[in-house]
Amino acid sequence: HQSKLDFFCKLGYGKQDICKVLENLGQEALEDDVLKELIRMGSKPQALENQVQPSHLKLVARGSCSTTPGLKWLGEDESDSSDALRPIVIDGSNVAMSHGNKEVFSCWGIQLAVDWFRERGHTYIKVFVPLWRKEPPRQDSPIADQHILEELEKQSILVYTPSRKVKGKRVVCYDDRYIVKVAYEKDGVIVSNDHYRDLQNENPEWKWFIEQRLLMYSFVSNRFMPPDDPLGRHGPTLSNFLSKKPVLPEKKWQLCPYGKKCTYGNKCKFYHPERIHQAQLSVADELRAKIKVPLSLGKEEE
Repeated sequence: HQSKLDFFCKLGYGKQDICKVLENLGQEALEDDVLKELIRMGSKPQALENQVQPSHLKLVARGSCSTTPGLKWLGEDESDSSDALRPIVIDGSNVAMSHGNKEVFSCWGIQLAVDWFRERGHTYIKVFVPLWRKEPPRQDSPIADQHILEELEKQSILVYTPSRKVKGKRVVCYDDRYIVKVAYEKDGVIVSNDHYRDLQNENPEWKWFIEQRLLMYSFVSNRFMPPDDPLGRHGPTLSNFLSKKPVLPEKKWQLCPYGKKCTYGNKCKFYHPERIHQAQLSVADELRAKIKVPLSLGKEEE
């Protein structure tokens, strides 16, 4: 019943009309029969009732349940505001060891990082951790809050990189390569304090990507804090860094250090608030204008 209701809602028909037809024909009625009954009742899709919309947008309106003219195709998620945000790929080992002061693999640090990006609206978040971290902790590799890894794995956020034992020795795949490769393919952001210099030397495209898309961070009193200027003072803000379509800041004019004593006139590149309603003439032009005024007055008197 719910699937048929959703299907005909996407076609633009009202819920009341659909429910009436389903009650008359029964829940096992075919979609063609329901459609014929809706047409017989005189029910029309919203896209056909609203004649103001252009003809090329009618199909879009019928594909969505909203009455506003949509710009998305059938099957797309209407309320997917996360399209403007970049995918996030987290170096789980780096984050966990940083939160544990490089002594303990703190899984709570990973949870703090994931929650921070969730609150911002990011939906694609992946955390990479070696598979051997699922094993019971040992004295040489202590792990805190290991149950968090299981919860994140159930949420399809945490991904284990392969590892196995050969003749009693652990063979571990390079998890950094997974992190950089997935972030590069998704055109996302890498969350880590590692610079991945070996991978930068390996691939020139990865080198540029790591330099431009690496988001470093700090933990301050169990608070995940990335910098407001990830690429330096003259780089983009954190919001623009995490967005696919950065918003350019408004140009702020710098006040002229000379103020009213400035002699550059309209050639001055700084801002003069006192000249907003004045024609910014050069000093020479201002002097000429002042000289012309008494001459014209003298001619009128004569």
